[in-house]
Amino acid sequence: MINKLLLTLLLALNVFASNTKMQSRELSTKDMKSQNKEIVKLAAAAMNKSLPQTIDKYTTLKTVKADKDTIVYIYELNIAPKTDATVKKEDYTRMKKAITRGTCASSKRFLESNIALRYIYTSKSSKKELFRFEVKQESCSKI
Repeated sequence: MINKLLLTLLLALNVFASNTKMQSRELSTKDMKSQNKEIVKLAAAAMNKSLPQTIDKYTTLKTVKADKDTIVYIYELNIAPKTDATVKKEDYTRMKKAITRGTCASSKRFLESNIALRYIYTSKSSKKELFRFEVKQESCSKI
């Protein structure tokens, strides 16, 4: 479902770019940032239409937000019977690596357009933040 949304958004990105009056010239940094902010807003709005969405037996995607040129995914994890402290200690490195690899593989168009993706994971029971990962284009060269 999320992949279909991303494909739709990528198509929208191409249409949006081709319909701008700037298509025949190089975008200035200011124009590119402005365009990216609009794309991020559209992406978040489109993805939120199908939320919340169960990802697996532990994970639910609750909401997607726009933060300037960053798409912010907010997930809720059902970590019982583990504590927040245990999950933070034992799972941070593994989660960061998995999220970075997955994002670099599935979201190249966003990353190549200088749109970052931030992932926030909260505990279902305590509602506290467990993890926060931000993936940018440079992150992909480090894996």
